[in-house]
Amino acid sequence: MTTAAAYAVPAPRAPLERTTIERRAVGEHDVLVDIAYAGICHSDIHQATEGWGRAIFPMVPGHEIAGVVREVGPGVTRHAVGDRVGVGCMVDSCRECENCARGQEQYCLAGMVPTYNGRDRDGEPTLGGYATAIVVDENFVLRVPDALELDVAAPLLCAGITLYSPLRHWGVGPGTRVAIVGMGGLGHMGVKIAHAMGAEVTVLSQSLRKREDGLRLGADDYRATDDPATFTELARSFDLVVSTVSVPLDLGAYLRLLRTDGTLVNVGVPEEPVSLNLAALIGGRTRLAGSNIGGIAETQEMLDFCAEHGVGAEIELIRAEQVNEAYERVVASDVRFRFVIDAATI
Repeated sequence: MTTAAAYAVPAPRAPLERTTIERRAVGEHDVLVDIAYAGICHSDIHQATEGWGRAIFPMVPGHEIAGVVREVGPGVTRHAVGDRVGVGCMVDSCRECENCARGQEQYCLAGMVPTYNGRDRDGEPTLGGYATAIVVDENFVLRVPDALELDVAAPLLCAGITLYSPLRHWGVGPGTRVAIVGMGGLGHMGVKIAHAMGAEVTVLSQSLRKREDGLRLGADDYRATDDPATFTELARSFDLVVSTVSVPLDLGAYLRLLRTDGTLVNVGVPEEPVSLNLAALIGGRTRLAGSNIGGIAETQEMLDFCAEHGVGAEIELIRAEQVNEAYERVVASDVRFRFVIDAATI
């Protein structure tokens, strides 16, 4: 067993507290990672408050993990001591179903094992990255290219792949027009990645407060959704609209922004149900879709792409004892654009 310091949520909606946890012994194909940085994702807050349903407590959140390999099991071939690595939103899957066989472990038919707030194959609760160390099967550990600093790489393990996967799947590239809804931790990565792919990028945000940031990060246009003229002027403009927000939207209004055969993809998950008049889909043969992170191979592809194009997250580095304040600021949209915990302060 490996002892690690961590920050945990003891009960629903309770403040995070410093604690000590036990990681499993390093097995045949396991990798022990000394965590250097852990990003704070809004989904950490949804789960810590049971906004998405009942959860497992005490909970150690965190699925944006970057660090260095301390130890490997005798059967490990993918990683070596001293390697710079990352761990994202899942730490196992059945590895046998048709989706796993296609490299889409995030859609494992038996249910992928989440990095935290889940149960490992042995039934033990999984504990995430707000900690000093983690033990993960080598097949779910990613290589972080040398061109990426570990602190800005950590959020790529969730925010980066969450946007890269739908942008890649729906064929974003030169000649395509993409709108990113929301300019937060997810949205700013969408802007950077879509721009690097060669698309024409528009940000749709509640206000123009972050306009300068959006244009600096690669947006060609930036519009406020609280201005009714935005939806009139941009009607039938986009091949792809990606919503990153976790509040209910008027889906019909956003579907009307699509060109014929365009797609509205949701990667944000509101806590409340949303409604839709299906007539909004028919007029332009448009599609409403969802997307959930990416498989291990695609996540590695994303990291390599980001390294090649100089794409990292825009972060605010914090000490571990600031985590509760950071949660409050995330809810208030008061962060540009991702909080990252310096694990050395845990």
